[in-house]
Amino acid sequence: MLRRAVPLAVIATALAGRAVLAAGPASPVAWQFAVAGDSRNCGDVVMPAIAAGAKQARAAFYWHLGDFRAFYKIDEDMAAAARVAGKELEVAGYLGGAWPDFIRNQIAPFDPIPFYLAIGNHELIGKSRADYLAQFADWLEQEPIRRQRLADDSSDHQLRTYNHWIVGGTDFIALDSASGDMFDDPQVSWLEKVIAADRANPAVKSVVAGMHAALPHSLACGHSMSDKPQSDASGTRVYKDLLAFHKETGKPVYVLASHSHFYIANVFDSDYWNANGGVLPGWIIGTAGANRYPLPEVPLKGEAIEYVYGYLLASVHEDGTIDFRFRKIEKSDIPASVVERYSQPLVDQCFDGNRDLSKPKAVTCMNVEGCK
Repeated sequence: MLRRAVPLAVIATALAGRAVLAAGPASPVAWQFAVAGDSRNCGDVVMPAIAAGAKQARAAFYWHLGDFRAFYKIDEDMAAAARVAGKELEVAGYLGGAWPDFIRNQIAPFDPIPFYLAIGNHELIGKSRADYLAQFADWLEQEPIRRQRLADDSSDHQLRTYNHWIVGGTDFIALDSASGDMFDDPQVSWLEKVIAADRANPAVKSVVAGMHAALPHSLACGHSMSDKPQSDASGTRVYKDLLAFHKETGKPVYVLASHSHFYIANVFDSDYWNANGGVLPGWIIGTAGANRYPLPEVPLKGEAIEYVYGYLLASVHEDGTIDFRFRKIEKSDIPASVVERYSQPLVDQCFDGNRDLSKPKAVTCMNVEGCK
C-alpha cells in the first residue's frame, strides 16, 4: 500500500522552495494548498486532473473533505474500469476493493504532495469509524499530525477521525461531521482546547477549519449539519467558538466543507449569521467527482456554480490571510492514461451526465426558515 506519512521537514523544505508571488506590497504569497471533497462516482476520472493542477501550482498539500466512494452502489468509474478489462464488477469485489481503489487511483496521483483527509458520511455506509481509522491510518498519522498531537499532549497516543496540524503559521483543523451524532462532546472539547492554544500562540496567524457536512445555518443548510438536532446544536456552538476566536484575536478564520456537490463561496453570509453574531468566510467545495447537484434556490452572496468539477487553490500570505480561488476541471484536463483506463464513453458520461436532478433546489433547515 502507498504510504503517505510525510515528515514535517519535507513539508518545510517544500514551502521554502516556493516562489513568492506578490499579492500586495505588505502581504506576499508564501505558499499554496488545494482542497475539495466528494470524489465518489467519477473521482477516479476527476481526481488525477486535480492532482495535475495541484502539482502545477506547487501546492504544499491536498486536503480531501470526505466521501471517497459511494458504497450504497457501485461507483461508475470502478464499474467502467472493470468493463474495459473485460470483466463485470460484482458487489462483493466492489465492497472489498472500494477503499484500495481510492488509494490507488485518487491519492496516488498526488504523490509526492502530502494528502490529508476528513471523514465523510459515505465512509460510514456499511462501515464504522474504526474501519476508517484502520484503513487510512497512514494518512491520519502522518508526521505533522502526529507531532502536533504529541505537542498538544505528550501522553496522547490515540488515533481519531479529527485532528489538526500547523503549517506556515496556519492551523488546519480537520473535523468529523460525518454523522448526525457529531460533533460529540469529546470532539467539541478537543476543538475548544485547540483554539484556546491558538489564541495564546503568536506563531499561529490564522485558522482553517475543514469538514464534510457544513456548519449549520449556511446558505446551503438543507444538506448540512442543520439536518439533525445534535449536529445542529453542536455545529452552531463550534461556529460561535470560531467566531469568538476571530473577534477576540483578530486572527482570520476560514471554514471549508463539501457534502453538497456544487461550489458556493461566502456560504455563511446568511440572514441567520448576520443576525446572530457575524459572518465567517466559508466555502462549499463538493466538486471532486461526485454526482453533481443544482444550487439551492436562495439568494447567494458570492461565486456559485452548479454541475461543475474543480477544487479550491488557496494562497496563504505571510500575514496569515488566505485567498481562495476556484479552479474548474474541464474534460480536456483529464489525462490520456485515465481516458484509456476508463474509456471515452465513461469520461463523456462523467462530464455530460453524472447529475443528481432529484436533489431539491428549494431547501429548508432547522430553525432557519427558507434556509436564509
